[in-house]
Amino acid sequence: MPRRRLVVTGDDFGAAPEVNAGIVRAHREGILTATSLMVTGAAVGEAVALARENPRLAVGLHLVLAQGRPAADVPHLVTRRGTFRDEPITTALRYAWAVVSGRGRGDLRREVEAQLAAFAATGLPLAHVDGHLNMHLHPMVLPMLLELAPRHGIRAMRLSREALGPALRHDPRHLVRKLFEGTAFGALAAWARPRLRAAGIVTADRVYGMHQTGHVDEAYVLALVAHLPEGVSELYCHPSEGVAATMAPYQRGYDHAGEVAALTSPRVREAVKAAGVELASYATL
Repeated sequence: MPRRRLVVTGDDFGAAPEVNAGIVRAHREGILTATSLMVTGAAVGEAVALARENPRLAVGLHLVLAQGRPAADVPHLVTRRGTFRDEPITTALRYAWAVVSGRGRGDLRREVEAQLAAFAATGLPLAHVDGHLNMHLHPMVLPMLLELAPRHGIRAMRLSREALGPALRHDPRHLVRKLFEGTAFGALAAWARPRLRAAGIVTADRVYGMHQTGHVDEAYVLALVAHLPEGVSELYCHPSEGVAATMAPYQRGYDHAGEVAALTSPRVREAVKAAGVELASYATL
């Protein structure tokens, strides 16, 4: 019988105590198998301690290059407040110009390596790498990650893209945003896929949750499980036990409680079992 495996990842681990609590609950009581750690997050120490208490929770690096603090001294990448810029599109364009012009390439590489080193310092096994706002697929960032992969043991990475049709059939709202996401990340994934394959980096066959970000509710997860294709799929989401003050400006309208409820839902757990879907992580692929 063809295997259908599903990696369920909670992003932003370490961002705040509320996020840590939601992720750990979704893992202990539900279907969440993995998480992605913000190594400069306000609650990173607590997150690392919780990860050690839950050794079956696979932990990867959530590379932060926007909406957060740097791990290194990178003056060309930050604002006067010493933080990364908030707006993802203009920030991505700035990084492209910084590398092309030569003024920021060293800073960008230094920051990527500093976050990998900070993760290594936790002592946790590195299950995978992904990025806040999927910035890890930036054409100036991914080559640096691939160059550093052998040294830092990067063996798996999220190849972010999602089919637009099924997402719109489930929820037709936010059409413009979803069209942009589908187009932009479809192109980035097509560019990144052969490079990741050549480097021996494992990726899922498909990824879900991008177009439904902040609203991965029970109905969405049940529909996903019912129609999950064979192969390896990843669902990523943002569970949290409440609205974290540090994340609130960037996640307006997110239904964190609904995501925790979906991941811990008895109906969802029964549907996964009935459909013969194997819960997995990048660490176990």
